Amino acid sequence: MRAKYNAFPMRIVLAAIACVCVLAAGARDARAQDPPPPISPFVFDLRGSTRNFPDSPDLAASRGLGASELPGRGLGFDAAAHVHLFKWKAITFGVGGQFTIGRAHLDASDSAGVRAVTETLTSLNSDLSLNFGDGEGWSYLSAGPGFSIWELVADEVGPTAADEERLTTFNYGGGARWFARRRFGFHFDVRFYNINPGTASGAFPGSPRSRVIVVGAGVSVKPWR
Repeated sequence: MRAKYNAFPMRIVLAAIACVCVLAAGARDARAQDPPPPISPFVFDLRGSTRNFPDSPDLAASRGLGASELPGRGLGFDAAAHVHLFKWKAITFGVGGQFTIGRAHLDASDSAGVRAVTETLTSLNSDLSLNFGDGEGWSYLSAGPGFSIWELVADEVGPTAADEERLTTFNYGGGARWFARRRFGFHFDVRFYNINPGTASGAFPGSPRSRVIVVGAGVSVKPWR
């Protein structure tokens, strides 16, 4: 029987963010007493991620599926690039963009009458970021618009028009980076993707307004200090 994920464990997310901030502060204090450098003008992020795909009956109906055929939680990959423009008091302002793709798969079950289904969410979004800290480690909040393509396909049927539609998306979230080495560091990010409803296609209703939570961790690279 497939496990259902009706609610994301937000206490775990908040605890992880707190741990990242504490570790970043500790790493900075343990270094030499030289003044820390400013936040780097550029930073690139690569991370693996997990996401909680919704189990809404309305989402299933938009593809002619049953709610029990929705795959559930999936894994993915994210990439992002940010440019930090200027600092005002304790805040460094930046702009950038990020790409995320995640996939989940449910195997067929003859006994339960469930078909094999593959779910893939691809999003490309812009970001305005507020950054707090210095070049050895900083936290951030960011948000911005973009679009998503949400494929939810029964393997025996194939994609429909709904699986190719561009859905307006707004993302927001935050995280932290800290650098144990000059140019390479660790990165943790929690992001919410609010996805607009889809358009009805044939006999199927449009997909509902949805929220997907993506939690990721990986490496950050800055070209120079």
